[in-house]
Amino acid sequence: MATPRVLQTNRLPASATAYLRAHAEVEVNESGDPLPPQELRRRAAAHDGVVCLLTDRFDAQLIGALPTGFKVIANVAVGYDNIDVAAASSRGIMVTNTPGVLTETTADLAWALLMAAARRLVEADRYVRAGRFRRWELMDFLGCDVHGATLGIIGMGRIGQAVARRARGFAMRLIYHNRRPLPAPLEQELAASYVPLETLLGEADFISLHVPLTPQTHHLIGMPELRRMKPTACLINTARGPVVDEAALVIALRDGCLGAAALDVYEREPALSPGLAELPQTVLLPHLGSASRRTRERMARMAAENCVAALRGERPPNLVNPEAFRG
Repeated sequence: MATPRVLQTNRLPASATAYLRAHAEVEVNESGDPLPPQELRRRAAAHDGVVCLLTDRFDAQLIGALPTGFKVIANVAVGYDNIDVAAASSRGIMVTNTPGVLTETTADLAWALLMAAARRLVEADRYVRAGRFRRWELMDFLGCDVHGATLGIIGMGRIGQAVARRARGFAMRLIYHNRRPLPAPLEQELAASYVPLETLLGEADFISLHVPLTPQTHHLIGMPELRRMKPTACLINTARGPVVDEAALVIALRDGCLGAAALDVYEREPALSPGLAELPQTVLLPHLGSASRRTRERMARMAAENCVAALRGERPPNLVNPEAFRG
């Protein structure tokens, strides 16, 4: 039986690449840059599977050009909106992701963003670095309290629930909106109350987004939703950029419709909407949600294990499209 061939579209932690190389012939894109679409298509065509990042787009056209017998697209991410799953399924190509492993790390970052925006830490840091700190002032950089405030969570999956658990330490009132309410025992454990989206937008002091990107959640937060928020509210997004209409967000912040925004993801990542970077009441990060050494290593290893399982003809542990499994 021929040794399977795997394309690794970018650099991964050494342990994940070593695992792949123990089971397959591996080609690695060492440049650190995403492969251009035509180059990705050309290279993938010479392999049996691919381990890719969310910056690699596998649309229907690219998937349609993959050779007969191509087995798996293993995404190093929990989300897979960069892959046309329906097109992959129609070709019998398995798609996998890395759920669970990044839940707590991403929840940590959501809280870091929330705290930084609430207490204006980025603004204050710039002020000190610029040599402008001369003396303590009673009215400088007044932020808002987190303890006792109302936290609204939109999307109560694994990460949303992890964020909710952290809210208990701040004695926050917790409200949430989801496709469907959580089971009553879990609501009770989290001290969370299900409310309509309109109610959440109008009552929350902090709004944290934790929904996947789907046609239904694209621009879930647009100008009408932004105008429903309190003028002191803070919007936190560690989900996917296009969940928020970024151009509308810039206008809303300029007009004082809400107090702050703390973002880890962007609508046309890595580009920012014009004017966003100039707004002082924003905290802007370069998509760091799962960026701890331990978590990124575990994600990469999980993706590698998914890939190898598929190449062996086994059902991968984290299969997104079970209809593609021919075992």
